[in-house]
Amino acid sequence: MVLTDYTYVFAIGTMFALLEAYNNGANDVANAWATSVSSRSVTYRQAMVLCLVFEMTGALAVGARTASTIKNGIIPNSAFGDNAGVQLLAFACASAGASIWVMWCTRNSAHVSSTYSLVSSIAGVGVATVGASKVQWGWSGGSGLGAIFAGLCMAPFIAGCFGAIIFSLIKYTVHRRADPVKWAVWTSPFFFLIAGTVCTLSIVYKGSPNLGLDKKAPWYIAAVTLGVGFGLFVLSGLFFLPFVHAKVIKKDYTLRIWDVLQGPLLFKRPAPADAAQAKVPNYNVIQHGEEEDNGELTAPSHHHNNNDHAHIPEKLSKHNDADAIDAESDNSSPHPNHGEKALARVDLGENAQYQDANAHYKALLEQARQKHHAELRTKRGPLGWAMRTLHANPLGAGSIYETHNLKALCVRFPAYVVVAFTYGLHYDIHKAQVGVLGTPEGRRMDRVYSHAPKYANETEYLYSFVQVITACTASFAHGANDVGNAVGVWAGMYAAWSTGNTAKSKEEVPLWQIAVVALTICIGFITYGYNIMKVMGNKITYHSPSRGSSMELGASITILIFSQYKLPVSTSMCITGATVGVGLCNGTFKAVNWQRVGLLFFSWVMTIPIAGLIGGGLMGLALNTPSW
Repeated sequence: MVLTDYTYVFAIGTMFALLEAYNNGANDVANAWATSVSSRSVTYRQAMVLCLVFEMTGALAVGARTASTIKNGIIPNSAFGDNAGVQLLAFACASAGASIWVMWCTRNSAHVSSTYSLVSSIAGVGVATVGASKVQWGWSGGSGLGAIFAGLCMAPFIAGCFGAIIFSLIKYTVHRRADPVKWAVWTSPFFFLIAGTVCTLSIVYKGSPNLGLDKKAPWYIAAVTLGVGFGLFVLSGLFFLPFVHAKVIKKDYTLRIWDVLQGPLLFKRPAPADAAQAKVPNYNVIQHGEEEDNGELTAPSHHHNNNDHAHIPEKLSKHNDADAIDAESDNSSPHPNHGEKALARVDLGENAQYQDANAHYKALLEQARQKHHAELRTKRGPLGWAMRTLHANPLGAGSIYETHNLKALCVRFPAYVVVAFTYGLHYDIHKAQVGVLGTPEGRRMDRVYSHAPKYANETEYLYSFVQVITACTASFAHGANDVGNAVGVWAGMYAAWSTGNTAKSKEEVPLWQIAVVALTICIGFITYGYNIMKVMGNKITYHSPSRGSSMELGASITILIFSQYKLPVSTSMCITGATVGVGLCNGTFKAVNWQRVGLLFFSWVMTIPIAGLIGGGLMGLALNTPSW
């Protein structure tokens, strides 16, 4: 029996569930792909296409298994009795609490975990609904809050260990050798073996119920996994190895991608007589010293020290000198209040310095934004038209309801829609990640990059192919794990609303719901993922394809381990932990931006009380609202 009286609750809950999925894509998925884009192994647009393919595949193949843990493990079904309406409201408020918090964080480029946001919101709803005593605070067979929040420290640490081990293997097998390019070429099939095995294992180990792989014997799972891994190993040895041998060792600049089909015949292909340098991309992160080539912004050439303070204009310095002279003369005066006046002037001078430095910092950031928008206005296509329309029709003086502003809004509204859907397609992630010259962050990243060894582009080129596989594996793993967050509460709402009974602990999640949520996640990444990607990747440590592939593979292994044991885990935490682990492999703590890591950890911790308060507060208000 459909709960027609509560259809509006289901409709509102559905909107928040889809908003949560959208934010999951804009926040978590953006972070997962930030390593690949930061390393230049794939472009942002290529990442969008690959995300759409592998996120959907992971969600539809193995994505439903974690839904039951989030949906029913924290608040026992028995706590609701037979009141399906209250359960429907509980899941709607939980989804609202999580989506509101993550949306605010994404808007402000604060990277948080959508998994932990939802879990915290559900806990808050549970306290408001049935009391704190009925919420599963302990381990509870691996499905309680204790087990879930244990991943707050476990997941980053485990992912960091995996990432560090894999990169150390590359570092000492290839990078530290006398001829690293040859070692990279001849060992490349081995890393294809690792990546292929992990990707296959994510499908067949306790595999998808839709494919019937969960009922297969262990020997079958091992045979299929190793078979695919070694199959990729053989294919890479037959086709990939000869191709890259000719490209980076023989330096054959005439090669085209379709020449890979020639396989071993490429070993006999003579290199051009004038071959002097391998034709490979430059994977180096944009360096601040290359400002003229990269179009970076520079700060005015005022003298400054090496600390993280912005430059102080000369006029302000003269003003402060004058204040100092006045203060000295006042101090020499016999008037008893002159000393206090001098101190007040010093305080005012310091405050003026701070305000001017802060204004200068904001001006640099605004200058960078305006320059980017000026470039977009020169482009053809919908976004170029939209940016020109917004630039030619600015809002005028006065409030928004003034006639001229209302007319401008009518003209600007279609442009707003176009910008919302296409702005991310043209966003320059790399320039945004290294920071604007002259800002504290820009100088801090200079110092971090200086502690990371830079390896030859010919060597990194080989690992860019491996990283494509690891990136797709990470996307697949995210779809397999995190799609259960949004679809779990939505499936709970749908089951309670459509049947009139409380959702069962083993309620089957409809495939169409999984598909809709997975597609919404991809849309979130494509349209708004840039807002998180610009503060991730190279802003933690220096990136390159060999480092990035290690990070993604370490995070993927960790996610799959947690997912197969039905423990929700944050993709954000895993990739961050792996990034720090690989960064430490540079041999110094200074190769990691610990300020950014600390901010990330702070945002993870604050997610727990804030999302819980939002979800619990909404549930408490809705459940206890007086009726007429």
